[in-house]
Amino acid sequence: MTKIKKLAGETILYGLGSILPRFLNFLLVPLHTINTFEKAEYGDISKIYAFAAFVNVVYLFGMETAFFRFATKEGAEPNRVFNLAHTCIVLISVPLTVLMILLSPGIATSLGVGNSPDIIQFVALILLTDALAAIPFAQLRLQKKALQFATFKVINVLIQLGLNYYFLKVDYDPAIGIGYVFIANLIANLVYILFFIKPLISWRPAFDKKLSPAMLSYSYPVMLTGLAGMTNEMFSRLTLDWWLPQNFYKGQTNKEALGVFSACYKFGVFMNLGIQAFRYAAEPFFFTHASDKNSPDLFAKVNHYFVVVGCIVLFGVSVNLDILRYFIGDNYWSGLTIVPLLLMAYLFLGVYYNFSVWFKLTDKTHAGTWITAGGAIVTIAANYVLIPQLGYLGSAWAAVACYFLMALACYWLGQKNYPIPYSIGKDSLYILVTMILIILASYWTHANQWLLIGGDLIISALFVSIVFFIERRGLKS
Repeated sequence: MTKIKKLAGETILYGLGSILPRFLNFLLVPLHTINTFEKAEYGDISKIYAFAAFVNVVYLFGMETAFFRFATKEGAEPNRVFNLAHTCIVLISVPLTVLMILLSPGIATSLGVGNSPDIIQFVALILLTDALAAIPFAQLRLQKKALQFATFKVINVLIQLGLNYYFLKVDYDPAIGIGYVFIANLIANLVYILFFIKPLISWRPAFDKKLSPAMLSYSYPVMLTGLAGMTNEMFSRLTLDWWLPQNFYKGQTNKEALGVFSACYKFGVFMNLGIQAFRYAAEPFFFTHASDKNSPDLFAKVNHYFVVVGCIVLFGVSVNLDILRYFIGDNYWSGLTIVPLLLMAYLFLGVYYNFSVWFKLTDKTHAGTWITAGGAIVTIAANYVLIPQLGYLGSAWAAVACYFLMALACYWLGQKNYPIPYSIGKDSLYILVTMILIILASYWTHANQWLLIGGDLIISALFVSIVFFIERRGLKS
């Protein structure tokens, strides 16, 4: 349990570097949706960032994971692996940036912002700065410098928040409009270069006849997995306004419906970013403890406590939407029904990441590619079938189906190749009971808003107390 405690501590520190910044970023949602951008404009922001998320996977090419794998091997030279990994990043990201800038008018037109090709140019530079900082950030994680990692991430988002407020509330020019969001992002990202000026200056382009091809061979399935993963994550935001029947939501255009969906999707941040923080800590943790004879039991316990905490987040956010809805404009509230489904989908995604340890430790990363590609097929098919019938609620159900089936497939294959004694029955019961309680809690209504909110908080506190009572022995140890 000492190792799990250490992992929990590192997760909290990485949470400062991922949850806290992204939660601060979540504060941009009220800034953008309350008396600033129209729903259609917010839909444009969402679609552009969805496109950027896809391209970002190619920029990074799975090199972060490859860096961890090869820098932690016995006899490895971490500094040399750093140079090799960063060289690959530079050789991929710089040409891609030039290409995006040259093709920016056509890309802008295809994304519905044909009058603003400069936004695509900003996005290209944002992706480049992200890529240049990727391996230095990975090095901080490898060196267990979680506090430094967190500090850099928090400063970046605080700069974005400050610039967004200044541009949108103090010195706003309607001619620039949503472009301010991307200008603020780019300026904040340039600060990353200042943070990492020492490792970037000390970096030397390098190529190893044996190691470089091995790293690329290891990383490209991770990249393909990432592309499939982005399909699962972002596909609905790229296609909702295409596949949604006209006038499905009366009084709203399809672009406005996308804006509503995108704003409510942001509430998934409470689960998704917890998963991200956990991944930052868990990836080096799994590699470090892979050789321990008790590692299967250890990994099983990690997954169990992950599910426990995930269920608390799932219940707490879903039941308290009466409070949380004030983070977005009231003209976006109609989409809040998707939030519990999205949180459950992300919980299954986190379970999948736990199960995926088997193919990362056995160097069978191609298995992750096939599983995630299968999830992408489910995502595309389910969105195609469900969006015309259920609107953006169909997209939420598609996410649940995708991540549940991915976790199931990964567990089944993992038990054949790297058996781990997960407490599947107990963990599944936790998730099932949590969803049943959320449905039951939804029947609690009251005309008095304060009594309604107070009841939600009391129900949440009771849920946490019951979970703590059930898990008290493990938590104390």
